[in-house]
Amino acid sequence: EQDAIISDELNHASIIDGIRLCKAQRARYKHNDMADLEAKLREASGARNRLIATDGCFSMDGTIADLGTICELAERYGALTMIDDAHASGFLGKTGRGTHEYRDVMGKIDIITGTLGKALGGASGGFTSARKPIVELLRQRSRPYLFSNSVAPPIVAASLKALELLSASTELRDKLEANTNYFRVALTEHGLTIKPGTHPIVPIMIGDATKSQRFAARMLEKGVYVIGFFYPVVPHGAARVRTQVSAAHSREDLEFAVNAFAETDKELKS
Repeated sequence: EQDAIISDELNHASIIDGIRLCKAQRARYKHNDMADLEAKLREASGARNRLIATDGCFSMDGTIADLGTICELAERYGALTMIDDAHASGFLGKTGRGTHEYRDVMGKIDIITGTLGKALGGASGGFTSARKPIVELLRQRSRPYLFSNSVAPPIVAASLKALELLSASTELRDKLEANTNYFRVALTEHGLTIKPGTHPIVPIMIGDATKSQRFAARMLEKGVYVIGFFYPVVPHGAARVRTQVSAAHSREDLEFAVNAFAETDKELKS
């Protein structure tokens, strides 16, 4: 209770739940708003320890945390930094190491958590990477780690193989980047509204919750499976159809999807 955690307002539910369970003082700063983060750090100046917690990449928007400024503020105010890189590990950055590589802050993040259930194998399990004293503390005090079963050996083997493949070549990462660039540009050229950025998570903004469900249903009729998200998963009035590009997609796959989006958009506007 003498410590403070300062968290981005759009952080994933898993981060929010962890913060609530730890009993520290907590504050939220506006999404990726570094001026507001600095204000919250000043307000928490009396805390014994301060931790800035953020997603590396935000799952509903595809936005990427401003880790450069976050690290500068952490150093200035004596705070620790923690990122959950579940939506970046394995493909973001020049060699796919994640948000910290993408933002050029390698070695400056105190704690990195991630999952083996997305780019690194698609199964289950996760990891925490940190400086040695923090890892030793977690091994002794982290209840989920201490009182849960270990990851199943086949999943460990598959995840290690995924890391081996990603370390050997950037071919898959490079293809994903090219696919993402094409998909984003093509959707924009067809008049669809997307969240700006470079991440493979590409939300098509709809606004109305009911319309987002109709949009997703119409897309399925055209052979493209997507999901419409609306409140409380996203803010009121910000319903969307979230897509995620993959290195496994061919150009033909993406063209098919773009055409389906364009057709559905016109049909629902008519």
